[in-house]
Amino acid sequence: MGYTRNDLLCVAKRFNNQKRGYLLVNPLQGKHLPVNPGVALNMMRELGRKLAAVCGEARLVIAFAETATAIGAEVAAELSPEGAYITTTREPLPEGSYLKFSEEHSHAVEQRLSVARLAEWLNKTPTVILLDDELSTGRTLRNMAQKLRTVFPRLKEKKLVAASIINRLTEENRRALTQEGIETVSLLTMPSEDYERALATISVREALPPPPLSGEWQSISSAHPLPDFRQGIVIGEYAAACQRLSEEIYASRQPVAAGKILVLGTEECMWPALRFGQYLTAKVPKAQIFCHATTRSPIGLSEASDYPITSGYLLPGFYAASRHTYIYNLAAYDQVYILTDAHPPNKEAMAALAAALNENNCRQIHLWEV
Repeated sequence: MGYTRNDLLCVAKRFNNQKRGYLLVNPLQGKHLPVNPGVALNMMRELGRKLAAVCGEARLVIAFAETATAIGAEVAAELSPEGAYITTTREPLPEGSYLKFSEEHSHAVEQRLSVARLAEWLNKTPTVILLDDELSTGRTLRNMAQKLRTVFPRLKEKKLVAASIINRLTEENRRALTQEGIETVSLLTMPSEDYERALATISVREALPPPPLSGEWQSISSAHPLPDFRQGIVIGEYAAACQRLSEEIYASRQPVAAGKILVLGTEECMWPALRFGQYLTAKVPKAQIFCHATTRSPIGLSEASDYPITSGYLLPGFYAASRHTYIYNLAAYDQVYILTDAHPPNKEAMAALAAALNENNCRQIHLWEV
């Protein structure tokens, strides 16, 4: 299907970011806003099909954290179950096993990419896909390509494709990518706009912590932990692991037969939540299933007309107690499944998220350590 700007783009204000005062919010992505998991995955598969037509021989997808982790996984699965998939991350990796590069406009500038198996995977593919949710300047992609070509000269022999849901590169930035030997493939190409100016009259407030909730919140550890996509996986094996996880959760915690169910991922852990949401859609067709995720993006809240982020909470980090995370646009749900790959998840974060869900009249909250 064809997607329009109205389908894929809302604009929100950032907090505490002097380099870029706005954030593009895709309402179909399953990140900041709740969405039916099938709708989100169909959008991602559409990009995968478009890439398959252009570079179906690609067997390595590298996606950017945190918002593109699910897109990259679904694209890789669409291309080939034998393909390799890896994401950048802002989480720790074993010392000496990764490269660092910058995403200058982000709230969290430093990105890491595990290179432990990269030489092996480069030998198995004529094409490498670098994937993000949106291309704005292409600077992050160029930073990565330049560093990778220095460390892995073999990459100079490979075709490089920059893939995204939205492409809003200027002609100058397109030329810069072309000069680096990087082609672009996107679902929607649109002109770059002055979003700072468009948001200038909108007043926003900062997300606050939820009221404290008494009691200690416990997670359930999966009997079959997922492999770590941050260090790279074969996508078919990862998809099979997500299927086993979905079956395990479903068998252990029977979902409500009707009503509203939320499946919530934490930060970079988005694809397992979407895949479980899709599994539930088939198993409980009378229920309304929604997915989204916590995020490290500090976004302003507003009730202004057409503004996408209307409510939110500031939470301790699931992965590191020293930082914050956020959850936006919660609603009342009859059942909530939280999937996290933090090992172990921060108990303060679990309690705070449970408190935020409780304040929104959510019931039957289950937290799974995957």
